[in-house]
Amino acid sequence: MTIRKSPAENLRRLSGGLVASEKHGPAFSFVGPEIMPLPVIVAAPHGGRIYPSQVLAEMRDAWHSQLRLEDRFIDLLASEVAKLAGTGLLIAHAPRAMLDLNRSREDVDWDMVVGEDKPALRHSQANRRARSGLGLVPRRLPGFGEVWRSKLPRAELARRVETIHRPYHLCLSKELERVREKWGAALLIDLHSMPPLRKREGQASAPKVVLGDRFGASCNAALINRAVRYLDEKNCPVAHNRPYAGGYVLDRHSDPARGLHAVQIEVCRSAYLDAKFSEPSAQMMPLAQMLAGLVRELGAETARLCDGSRFDLAAE
Repeated sequence: MTIRKSPAENLRRLSGGLVASEKHGPAFSFVGPEIMPLPVIVAAPHGGRIYPSQVLAEMRDAWHSQLRLEDRFIDLLASEVAKLAGTGLLIAHAPRAMLDLNRSREDVDWDMVVGEDKPALRHSQANRRARSGLGLVPRRLPGFGEVWRSKLPRAELARRVETIHRPYHLCLSKELERVREKWGAALLIDLHSMPPLRKREGQASAPKVVLGDRFGASCNAALINRAVRYLDEKNCPVAHNRPYAGGYVLDRHSDPARGLHAVQIEVCRSAYLDAKFSEPSAQMMPLAQMLAGLVRELGAETARLCDGSRFDLAAE
């Protein structure tokens, strides 16, 4: 992992892993203030948009698969949110099509892998989602079918795990622990985007934001309560855990008993992308400003949870 410090900006910059080779650059990057004004890290694990040519060549329909699998331009939205809120920011550059950072390393569809050292096929709860097509390496998309022209070599899968998955989660764990050591608590905002939801019975309008906390397991309830109040005040329709409660990232990096809290935030793509969900719209900056306000609110609440005397610092 490469660490660079920018004294003039008082920023700490990290990068690590590899998308595929040196020419494609690191698998992720982190930037954040040396002295964190908030005990918060914003992460975008599905923000990667660097596709090696060999990966694109293996896709049956590269443009369609990218559009469906990416949290389209969530890296740009996350960058603005973190900048406005003054938090740390972790961005994945390796695309979800190559490896989904919100899945366990065991969540593999071994039917799509070829190689002599491939383990014996087994059907378990651990790889149930993989068998549906959206495992560690996505295999198929609903209404579209198979993503890839051929099977993935076992050695390439192992390389992606070692150069993308392992270093990303190691970096995130270390940075959260670093924040927790200084503040007494840390909050991870795992930022994602979602297709437009349908309005359900009893809802005035379809949610534009879904807050996920693994049904109460990944953070203190005060954080979700405050988030819901904030979004209600902004007239932003919000849902809690349905249909997105969070995944592997929250399971791995949250431990409220130790002061490590994590919330997944899913934002409707219509709130910041054009009608085709392919390019940023003029709504991106207003949305970033609203989400930055939410992050500041949750950062202040996190500071309250760990040490009320530090609240004034977080609220400044």
